[in-house]
Amino acid sequence: MPALPDAALDQLFREARTHRWWEERPIPEAILRALADLAKLGPTSANSCPARFVFVVSPEAKEKLRPHLDEGNVRQTMSAPATVIVAYDTAFYEKLFYLAPNSPDARSWFAGKPEAIERTAFQGSCLQGAYLIMAARSLGLDCGPMGGFDRQGVDEAFFPGGTVRSNFLINLGYGIPGKLHPRQPRFAFEEFCTIA
Repeated sequence: MPALPDAALDQLFREARTHRWWEERPIPEAILRALADLAKLGPTSANSCPARFVFVVSPEAKEKLRPHLDEGNVRQTMSAPATVIVAYDTAFYEKLFYLAPNSPDARSWFAGKPEAIERTAFQGSCLQGAYLIMAARSLGLDCGPMGGFDRQGVDEAFFPGGTVRSNFLINLGYGIPGKLHPRQPRFAFEEFCTIA
């Protein structure tokens, strides 16, 4: 498979930025569905697919989310065309009969093992949330991932009494480039990588 052209790498990585200011332009539902269909294809442990995404789009859903946002995240979230609650299902292993048919004993790897459940579900939802960011960028959307919110409040509002827990949020839309700050520093290869 050939490497992606520089224009694609620019869109996904080099020129992509975390946005906090948004154009007043809705995201068509077809695009939200398309990015979820791309994100779901990334690998997770045992193909467990523990992430659950809530696309907060309607005014009613945004108002439901508002009281659980840290003060500094209210404006950017309420003005974004969509906010994704990236969550994870702690009962993900109940679907492994379908998701991992080549491993018929996969459920037993997790059932009754809360530490393995939490670790796998949390890690998998982090991965799937990252895939969602890359899928959104590939479809021409800008992203603003963030963690500044009351998880317990969001869980009670959006996942009451269930097995799903929130992880982080991603604002989605069409960012305003003129509102961006200069890109912050990144480490040089030798500062965070080792080839062993």
